[in-house]
Amino acid sequence: MWTHKSWQGRFLAHPLPAHERLRAYAGWCTAVEGNTTFYATPARETVASWAEQTGPDFRFVPKLPKVVTHERRLTGADEELRAFLHAVEPLGPRAHALWIQLPGSFGPADVPALARFLRGLPAAHRYAVEVRHPAFFDDPRAARTLEEALATVGAEWVPFDTTAFFRTPPTSDAEREAWTRKPRTPLRTRALTDRPIVRYLGRDDPARTVEGWQPWLDVVTGWLREGRSPTIFVHTPDNADAPELARRFHDEVRARLPEVEPLPEPEPVGPSTLF
Repeated sequence: MWTHKSWQGRFLAHPLPAHERLRAYAGWCTAVEGNTTFYATPARETVASWAEQTGPDFRFVPKLPKVVTHERRLTGADEELRAFLHAVEPLGPRAHALWIQLPGSFGPADVPALARFLRGLPAAHRYAVEVRHPAFFDDPRAARTLEEALATVGAEWVPFDTTAFFRTPPTSDAEREAWTRKPRTPLRTRALTDRPIVRYLGRDDPARTVEGWQPWLDVVTGWLREGRSPTIFVHTPDNADAPELARRFHDEVRARLPEVEPLPEPEPVGPSTLF
């Protein structure tokens, strides 16, 4: 995501070599979703360069490949899983959690397969699972069964909050595209571990994005007071203002809890002047 075209010249200096863009992004935000790993496992050398561009406290949440989660549905993909784990090893402590996003068809009947898969994963990593089947949100028994499976290995349940996005019809091309692709799941704010992860989708209008995240300020502040260490990802359909919005969310949390560490100061984008 740190190579997002609309960020160049706004949040990241332009032109900027590809191998320096993550370093610049890390001046804006201290975590990133590894969504590209869903489509292809990167070379180990590429991942090593990511580690070199970030400090040891930077948080990567790389997504398991779709061949493991969607095509094989967590069964019979040992070789692909080993390749992925080998590739992300250079991240070391930066691998905050490995993200297991499951398809919308993966329902309560599939939880035993998930439990077996989780038990077979190396204990060196933390894991975070995102489900999209409606039953996990509507049926308390299904939710409880899933939570019990996650608890056996200390895995987190990642909510993808799209409630603010779907509140009113889309008004831009990016919103219309997201309208057909993003899941419509109820709001979930329960953390299972000391490292909750939230994915929030707002609107292309920054004011509406800020309005939609207001409930999360209470939730995140509460988690921090309980001693948890949450990671919050802020998205919009076009993601044009995502780094700035993420910093604003962080600032609003710090306004309530000043003891929260500030984010780093980004590098200047434009050339320095005397005036």
